[in-house]
Amino acid sequence: MCGIVTAIATNNVVPMLLEGLRKLEYRGYDSAGIAVLAGELTRLRSAGRVAELAALADARQLSANIGIAHTRWATHGVPAERNAHPHVSAGLAVVHNGIIENFASLKLALEARGYVFSSETDTEAIAHLIHHKLESTPDLFEAVRLATNELVGAYAIGVVSEADPFRIIVARRGSPLLLGVGEDGMYAASDTAALLQVTRKVVYLEDGDLAELRRDSFRVMLSDGSPVEREMHISSLSADAVELGQYRHYMQKEIFEQPQALGNTLELIAGGGSITPLHFGARAAEVFDGVKRVLVLACGTSFHSGLVARYWLEALAKIPCTVEIASEYRYRESVPDSETLVVVISQSGETADTLAALKHAKALGMERTLAICNVPESAIVREAALRFITRAGPEIGVASTKAFTTQLAALALLTLSLAKINGRLSETEENGHLIALRHLPVAVQKVLELEPEIERWAQRFATKEHALFLGRGRHWPIAMEGALKLKEISYIHAEAYAAGELKHGPLALVDKDMPVIAVSPADELLEKLKSNLQEVRARGGELYVFADAGSEIPESEGVHILHLPEHYGMLSPVLHVIPLQLLSYHAALVKGTDVDKPRNLAKSVTVE
Repeated sequence: MCGIVTAIATNNVVPMLLEGLRKLEYRGYDSAGIAVLAGELTRLRSAGRVAELAALADARQLSANIGIAHTRWATHGVPAERNAHPHVSAGLAVVHNGIIENFASLKLALEARGYVFSSETDTEAIAHLIHHKLESTPDLFEAVRLATNELVGAYAIGVVSEADPFRIIVARRGSPLLLGVGEDGMYAASDTAALLQVTRKVVYLEDGDLAELRRDSFRVMLSDGSPVEREMHISSLSADAVELGQYRHYMQKEIFEQPQALGNTLELIAGGGSITPLHFGARAAEVFDGVKRVLVLACGTSFHSGLVARYWLEALAKIPCTVEIASEYRYRESVPDSETLVVVISQSGETADTLAALKHAKALGMERTLAICNVPESAIVREAALRFITRAGPEIGVASTKAFTTQLAALALLTLSLAKINGRLSETEENGHLIALRHLPVAVQKVLELEPEIERWAQRFATKEHALFLGRGRHWPIAMEGALKLKEISYIHAEAYAAGELKHGPLALVDKDMPVIAVSPADELLEKLKSNLQEVRARGGELYVFADAGSEIPESEGVHILHLPEHYGMLSPVLHVIPLQLLSYHAALVKGTDVDKPRNLAKSVTVE
């Protein structure tokens, strides 16, 4: 969580730092701060959004050629100015992402040496620790290196000092940080989006790296002090990709970008391509050979995509599949199996729990690993043996949308690849699935055209305080995803159930004030679902049904039906999640919540 931007340049870096923070607010937005060196250290902090910090900077006419900035998602300490970064120690300032697990013991030791803490954060201990190290070494870089070797946990940090005004020191372990190489200076940030305003040349730091930034150069070292070279990349992103354009919110923009995102993700089979393991890397055929089962590890929305894939993998590829919440997997006794393909799914590729689960699986001897991710140079991608990059483009809204549907597209390709390797996919079936995948962007575009009707539903729906979501089979995870979206951005309490479970408890909640949303495709479970819907109506519950054309569910008083343009077979979950995204978005608009920055949440969960 949280966002870091640092800059040292020939020009005034304050506007760049503030604009970088705006681009990183999806990572945290409960407070923000900036520290610059212009003869002396000047620090400004504010509780709330970056706009409030920018107003303070304008009022002070803040200007400098070197500085660090931070937007925060609270971990240690409540959202308040005293806990906002940067934190200082006698002319030295630090910004930090991550969690320092040995913070308490460090604080006790530093207090014993006379340091006084003014915040509740773990970050302040880093500032005082670096200052303490400067007592034994006059070099800021060496002091940061010695201090980080004592930190336990995850961190990305940026450091400036009045006593050393011509360089910035940065370091990372467990939290993302990259360098930007510009024409007028050197930069560092948590995400490429913050740097596109000044450069597309980026250098990804590895775990344990430290870097020194000067106006016209940088150098990288390992935690033991030895120099190391890191490759420079030209980012494929453009500044326009992270701008709102014609849309009111990033979530709306990203919902409507899904046809293009799916088209980009499926480009490799857009022409005459066939299903092949090579979609997942040069070694995929070797890794997939002999796979007897699949283990999916993911969190949140990505976990839901894995649950859909379980139905696909077992039905089409005939491979047993287990899906686990990554944050739970490594804290239980599990049975390792070298014939299992471990699939980790993450939008950012920096999700701390998922990355830790992947490393845990590998430590158990499970070397067949595949990362499905939206960020090519992320930690999870580098850690896995195979990778599939979803090409959704930047996703800024906290509530994930296009990342989810492109993950489903990737998992559909994985299912078909494994089915083909196992001799479970005939040529005719393969051609049929390829046609469906190629048509998917068009099918999604047709669903998006239902927005006006969904918006009318949202006007009535937004007055409710609770909601139940129902689905069956591979659409049960879609109901779960719909409930999650509604909770995230509208703050309406929502739960999702497999529809057959309704009579086993949740039915007790149903009355005229409890709307029930049903995902109702025209598949083999439709008649079963219709019976579940009758149970709701018999208790006075109001139904909102997302049905396929031809599902023959009649509209009546208390039963609202929205027909999707076409039934889409195996890929139906991709289509059915779209109206649920739109319902949540428009319900949130009616309620007046902050759609892109919902309370208590941040986009990239880079801490446990």
